[in-house]
Amino acid sequence: MKFGTSGLRGLSVDLKGRASALYATAFGRYLLQTGKAQLGDSILIGRDFRDSSPDISGNCAGALTALGFRVLDCGNVPTPALALYGLESNAACLMVTGSHIPADRNGIKFYRPDGEIDKSDEAHITASAAEIERTGETVAEAPAETEDHEAICRQLFFQRNADLLPQGALSGLKIGVYQHSTVARDMLVDVLAHYGAEIIALGRSESFIPVDTEAVSDETITLMKRWASDHKFDAIVSTDGDGDRPLVADETGMPLRGDLLGLVAANFLGAGTVVTPVTSNSGIEAAGSFAVKRTRVGSPFVIAGMEEAVAASKDHVMGFEANGGLLTATPFDINGRSVRALPTRDCFLPMLAILSLAALRRQPLSAVAASYHLPFAAADRLENFPLETSAALMEHLRASGENLAAFLQPIGEVAAKSDIDGLRVTLKDGRIIHFRPSGNAPEMRCYVEAGSETAALDLLKAGLTRIMHWANAR
Repeated sequence: MKFGTSGLRGLSVDLKGRASALYATAFGRYLLQTGKAQLGDSILIGRDFRDSSPDISGNCAGALTALGFRVLDCGNVPTPALALYGLESNAACLMVTGSHIPADRNGIKFYRPDGEIDKSDEAHITASAAEIERTGETVAEAPAETEDHEAICRQLFFQRNADLLPQGALSGLKIGVYQHSTVARDMLVDVLAHYGAEIIALGRSESFIPVDTEAVSDETITLMKRWASDHKFDAIVSTDGDGDRPLVADETGMPLRGDLLGLVAANFLGAGTVVTPVTSNSGIEAAGSFAVKRTRVGSPFVIAGMEEAVAASKDHVMGFEANGGLLTATPFDINGRSVRALPTRDCFLPMLAILSLAALRRQPLSAVAASYHLPFAAADRLENFPLETSAALMEHLRASGENLAAFLQPIGEVAAKSDIDGLRVTLKDGRIIHFRPSGNAPEMRCYVEAGSETAALDLLKAGLTRIMHWANAR
């Protein structure tokens, strides 16, 4: 197990039992030692629909109860719903989820009473867990009695989203909701129907389906294209497993990029400062009246960038990731009311922003997307790519300009490069290719930009092919 770009991750079989109890214990002790929580305080636990999640959340509940906390079970709720309830009740949270990765893996996202943990917190929790392991100390892992707060958590999040748009804002839209195994599946239907949209639920699954909104699989796109054709939808929406990353497809079933959703949301909110990773589209800076700060990939880095902006007395501060997850660091006035900051990824606001814009303009989503004139971008990943291989590749490419030039010789000539997170290369013809090992799983990711969709897809294929050729030649 290790912390990645978003929480602790590991194999499900390894996380169940002592391991999850160990990290829950380390987290609880860290809260007590730092004064961020006191004995008897409430801690919230939520989980996704993976088969392993109930066992892991039970292990965490047992460990935290043994430390003297009052554990409130919020059930299967979206991560932003759990985080909002934690902020409103000044309670720490644990969300048991592996997000978009396969069901044989799982994870835990940790929240202090004031929001998502940062990299410093991760280091302290990891050190505490290592010390418990070193001493061989027993940790409680048997499930304990908890209080059921799922309905309260759900209602709070529903109300937040039910107040963002005017009444009837989505009237006239026919929207498909791809429910699969996301914990947001029922709330998506409820919120969109609340605004007057005609809703058809699709593809509900009792077994876990990993949906990655940043690299949508060909199987998912084929499904959505068929549904769009069969039902004449204006849009199809979905999320990843824990409901913090949005997936919005246009009237043809083609997914819109997450960074476009973030851009639309920034304009919807009237943002003054936008924080987003280097993997988001390079056209963001020219597409709004806000200042843009680029970071490494992962919500902790986006949150740190937002906090820096707030410390510099900036207002209307928000952030988004290339996967579309939206974070706010300051309150925003929306639909005549002040909406509190929610500095963790949220999928609902960016969905509502672009759907309401399409309804207001009376345009199909494809036309709304095209109106932003962003460079064409694409991304994909090589799954089950050994971590040591991706590390060796990055070391090789960084070692010298000659290595990088030789690697990219079949693709193009290097004009400039950035090493903020992974290796992002601008080619002499203006195309961009970015190589980055995943921080959450054994995957190698590739992001590209080009002047046309065909050119972007060709560049993406070429980039992934070069990675595989290099790996196979080792």
